[in-house]
Amino acid sequence: MGVVLMGKSILGRRLKELREKHKLTQKQVAPKFGITNYQLSRYENDESNPDPDLIVKFAEFYGVSSDYLLGKTDKPTYDEDLSRSYYGGPEDITDDEREYLDRQLEQYRELKKQFMEKKEENK
Repeated sequence: MGVVLMGKSILGRRLKELREKHKLTQKQVAPKFGITNYQLSRYENDESNPDPDLIVKFAEFYGVSSDYLLGKTDKPTYDEDLSRSYYGGPEDITDDEREYLDRQLEQYRELKKQFMEKKEENK
């Protein structure tokens, strides 16, 4: 199985936590990846592991790194990615700016989620 922490894979736990954080059900998420909610449940409960391509898709969907999903890091995203976006790197970003960027990112993710839901409805 995947990376294990206290008897349950980090991957399964994080997939479930992220889905719940986004207030989504397994029935809502599974079709977005071409899998059944039963298979998603098996991933979340550490009964099966998704293939590497699916892990990347989960990471992109939830806006986290695949390293985070796999338990290689506890940071959901890479600071290096943030440094590419701003002159001077992340160490030059004030707490106010980081809070603002976090709010903007959360708004973007919500809009993206709504867009994806509407896209699914129109199929």
